[in-house]
Amino acid sequence: MQPEMARRRVEELTVRLEARKNELEAMKNIVSSTPVVIGGALVIPQGLLDLRKGRTPTPSADAQSRTRIELLAMQAVMTAEQQLGHQTFDVSADKCGWDITSRPPRNADGSLPIDRHIEVKGRAKGQTTITVSRNEIMYGLNQADKFMLAIVIVDGEQTEGPYYVRHPFTVEPDFAVASINYQLNDLLGKAMTPELSAG
Repeated sequence: MQPEMARRRVEELTVRLEARKNELEAMKNIVSSTPVVIGGALVIPQGLLDLRKGRTPTPSADAQSRTRIELLAMQAVMTAEQQLGHQTFDVSADKCGWDITSRPPRNADGSLPIDRHIEVKGRAKGQTTITVSRNEIMYGLNQADKFMLAIVIVDGEQTEGPYYVRHPFTVEPDFAVASINYQLNDLLGKAMTPELSAG
């Protein structure tokens, strides 16, 4: 490299170095300006407002209808189990993965048969799917022969069924899955009467 070219190159690099040092020094002294708010929103849940005003929230018509259907379905299954001579226990409030524990009478040799763990699903006539939680599916898979899905179709105050499905689930859901919808007709295609389920 020619001496003149080398000298110019050194001067350019020196100027660039000084400029970069000044930039870095200036970055140390940055002061953020005061933010300017151009809008805002306050979100208050309706339930909190009702509570503060002393109003008791009333369940929606849908929630009341679902509760009525579930109660009718539970009663239909408990009646069917009791007609088979089984002792029934409502465990739906215990969140154990099924709704009814049904205890058959002792065998002829005096031994106790295994309890039946029954998950009850009541559906209004005309509906096409059944929603099952991950917890219910996991218990169904883990409990194998003990577990049964009982489906009851509710039409006004009348009920059809219960229809029992043994081994209703075949695959464990992914960890992040909260629930799965099953086609009602597919489940009913595998269903049996309470009498056959006791055999």
